[in-house]
Amino acid sequence: MDKHRSIRKSESDIVSDITGQPYGVSVLKEGYCTAEADGTFRADGTITLITGPQTILVDTGGPWDREFLVAKLKEKGLTPDSVAVVVGTHGHSDHVGNLGLFQDAKIIVGCDISVGDRYLPNQLADGQPYPIDDHVSVISTPGHTGRDVSVLVKGTSQGTVLVAGDLFERCHDEDSWKELSENPRIQEANRQTALETADVIIPGHGPLFRVHRQ
Repeated sequence: MDKHRSIRKSESDIVSDITGQPYGVSVLKEGYCTAEADGTFRADGTITLITGPQTILVDTGGPWDREFLVAKLKEKGLTPDSVAVVVGTHGHSDHVGNLGLFQDAKIIVGCDISVGDRYLPNQLADGQPYPIDDHVSVISTPGHTGRDVSVLVKGTSQGTVLVAGDLFERCHDEDSWKELSENPRIQEANRQTALETADVIIPGHGPLFRVHRQ
């Protein structure tokens, strides 16, 4: 039997705040993408907070989310200055629209890693992970764009969580993601790897979902 058939996805009753040791994961804003009658569409990216030994923000939403994001951080007892690492899964405006809030953080956008104006060497572009520590790593997941990354978090109460950006639009995105993909073949391969690795996936434009492997 094709191993792909032994994996299925399901939206579930997992709460948006996932506890864990040493890291927990919270969805601050669930992304969306909806078509309008005039042929346009409305979209915003999921914003995810990872808290533990370091405070890590994955995607910042669009510029229109600025006050919302500051307020959500405040609810968690945080300010933008509290965030040590900000990861932009890719460079689209609905995912990195508020990087300017985090001038003191380490910034990872695609395969670029910087602290202020100092850019750090890494091997993300060669497919090697960038470990933040033993429990959290940034991994290369191109396809949607050539330099997409995702964030892998181990040791949560729900198992391994992948904050996937637009590697997945949503749980049941079928083939719709291919219309927005720069390289569907590579993205499909990275999607399959994600399904074989993660227990929970947080997609770019929909609710988190669970992965079932049989």
